[in-house]
Amino acid sequence: MSQQAIRRVAEADVPSVVRLVHALAEYEKAPDECHLTEPDLHRALFGESPALFGHVAEDDGEIAGFALWFLNFSTWEGRHGIYLEDLFVLPERRGSGLGKALLRTLAQECVARGYARLEWSVLDWNTPAIRFYESVGAGGMDEWTVHRLTGDALRTFGSA
Repeated sequence: MSQQAIRRVAEADVPSVVRLVHALAEYEKAPDECHLTEPDLHRALFGESPALFGHVAEDDGEIAGFALWFLNFSTWEGRHGIYLEDLFVLPERRGSGLGKALLRTLAQECVARGYARLEWSVLDWNTPAIRFYESVGAGGMDEWTVHRLTGDALRTFGSA
């Protein structure tokens, strides 16, 4: 039986997490859209005012998965929550409980800090992930549509 552990991401983990983020981009069929570098992630997690947080999943001492998240705020609840930006476990380690352990760790973080919710987005074609999330009690928000302002549109609108 393998030794598994979930822990906060450490500075020494940055290269492994960046590799896994790029593996996630491959899985999501968007490798050319992923531009994350080690300095980017290090600055976000460990810079002067970090606004990104993370956990890694270890299996027999090897980083096999990660969760990167940040705080959001519910104006209706009047409390913070966690927005899970990415959760990823190497394909060969899926089904081992690492993904569930990462997600449970974030849920425990919410409970311990009195946060109102844990939320994330999932691609509509990612049936295995959707089934996994539903198995832990998460539900989709069908009446909401994600909107994003990025790239040239962001620069144009932000420069007006």
